[in-house]
Amino acid sequence: MDEAFREWQEWREATCDEPLEGMAAFFDARAGDYESHMARWEAHYRWMARLLPDGVRTLLDLGCGTGLELDRIFERFPDLAVTGIDLSPDMLERLARKHAGKRLTLICANYFGCDPGENRFDAAVSFETLHHWPAARKTELFRRLRRALRPGGCYLQCDYVATSQAMEDAAMAECARRRARDGVPEDAFVHFDTPLTLAHEMQCLSEAGFSCVELLGFLEGDDHTAMLRALK
Repeated sequence: MDEAFREWQEWREATCDEPLEGMAAFFDARAGDYESHMARWEAHYRWMARLLPDGVRTLLDLGCGTGLELDRIFERFPDLAVTGIDLSPDMLERLARKHAGKRLTLICANYFGCDPGENRFDAAVSFETLHHWPAARKTELFRRLRRALRPGGCYLQCDYVATSQAMEDAAMAECARRRARDGVPEDAFVHFDTPLTLAHEMQCLSEAGFSCVELLGFLEGDDHTAMLRALK
């Protein structure tokens, strides 16, 4: 058993009686200190901004939150037109205030229920938001995301991955147990991490029809936050 899985098991035991929280309520309640909590990913935000292709004019950001990745992306592309989707109205309000004057279209919604259109965006990004969903839901979302990109468009995903199949399976089983205990419907959005393994995540992107799916790497000292690129 690897160290990450061992730490996860310890966390599971320590929190096993805690109730599940709805996704939007979880982030609304933490909007005030969200940016300080997420500051540890600063190097990843900068890395993502550097990876976007030259000439990007339109961007889709899934789970944009308060726009921490956009802070760095706008430094490189100040005139970029961004469509951001997030469940938390409080976070979107903070993003709008922070980047007032930018070309922002903000949608307060579940990104699984949004249709971003077809051939609209040069690129898309998601940052630490998709590790709450099972493979089938992700593949469905990735298909719509691919349709929304223009030919040759690029999708960058930086997210937490399970370090083994055993860890993925255990997280899915624990989430199902807590849902059943709390009477939470399967389609309700709750804040509970169920990351896929790296291989499974890349498989979902490939099955969605992306022509090239590649691991760009991990930052030094971090072996479970992967940067992926998928091309239409």
